[in-house]
Amino acid sequence: MTIAAQSSTREKVRGYIDLMKLRVVELLLISTLPAMVLANKSLPPLGVTLAAIIGGTLAAGSANAFNMIIESDLDRLMARTSKRPLVTGVLNNKEAAIFATLIGVLSLIIFWVFTTPLATLLTFIAIAYYVLIYTMGLKRRTAQNIVWGGAAGCMPVFIGWAAITNSLSMSALAFFLVIFFWTPPHFWALAIKYKDDYAAAGVPMLPVVATRERVRIEMWFHTIAMIISSVVLIRTAELPLWALVVTVGLGLVFAYQLLQLRDNSESYAKTAGKIFHWSITYLSLYSGLLVVAQLLN
Repeated sequence: MTIAAQSSTREKVRGYIDLMKLRVVELLLISTLPAMVLANKSLPPLGVTLAAIIGGTLAAGSANAFNMIIESDLDRLMARTSKRPLVTGVLNNKEAAIFATLIGVLSLIIFWVFTTPLATLLTFIAIAYYVLIYTMGLKRRTAQNIVWGGAAGCMPVFIGWAAITNSLSMSALAFFLVIFFWTPPHFWALAIKYKDDYAAAGVPMLPVVATRERVRIEMWFHTIAMIISSVVLIRTAELPLWALVVTVGLGLVFAYQLLQLRDNSESYAKTAGKIFHWSITYLSLYSGLLVVAQLLN
């Protein structure tokens, strides 16, 4: 194989990996493992855990790849996404579609063989919802796209829970709501930073079409609902009091970050960037808290 051919192969492989948006997948997995620990009330079996993680990664990667295919026209208009493999020509739509389909089917097979029927069904629903409802139906049509479309990002909670019990519970629902209400302030903070990109692509993200005041109010609504849901989960899962105290503390830090987002601030976009990064830290710490609290309970 010539050096040029080797380089081309490496670019293709890298392109397929980029299609999966693995950084986004990491966030999804942060909620899968704690859900499994809570459902099992201890460390879940290793085989089921590995199947859920691998299957979940492939499922999310499949949904993300289909998303890139559908939005390749938008990606060409946004500086943030202009290096994606379908924009640069490293891959074409046919190659991406075959890849997305194969890893999607493989994820369902893994869930079916190594976990439960309900987890498999929920995985299929998550992929279909993200591709059909969010990407094709909501994203270009409503400023509330990420609110309702974000439900797909909450599904790993249900999937992880169902992988253990083949059922769902009030605690699973409370955890789902934590992620559901966490998603809008997390994503809108990013959308504030890349407002010009979304405007150029004609995507009606809330920070593009609404006033700063409205964006701030809606971020506050979802943040408060997220904190309440976080507390409810601690109670329904019957975790110790110290976990409740830490949860409230994390929520107050999140609220403090949001307080810094002032409509007339010259550092408005910079502050939004800090909120975006803190939101990831919040979810990581809260998920870790759930695991530790359950194992010590």
